[in-house]
Amino acid sequence: PVRKKSRTFYSAEQLEELEKMFQEDHYPDNEKRREIAAVVGVTPQRIMVWFQNRRAKWRKSEKLSVKGNKKYPASSA
Repeated sequence: PVRKKSRTFYSAEQLEELEKMFQEDHYPDNEKRREIAAVVGVTPQRIMVWFQNRRAKWRKSEKLSVKGNKKYPASSA
């Protein structure tokens, strides 16, 4: 049976570092992920997943802010 990976919990310091890296680059390459993993103290695989989830959150907030800035919503006629 395939076991689901347990959830990784990040400390405030780790999250601060990850957010700082995210502001610099939304798509870190393999080498950059290894560097971040060494600094933060988790595996590069966890870093990859964190960035995937963070990009999804970022896209969602971008979409909502664009939607909120429109004066007139698209009519469903």
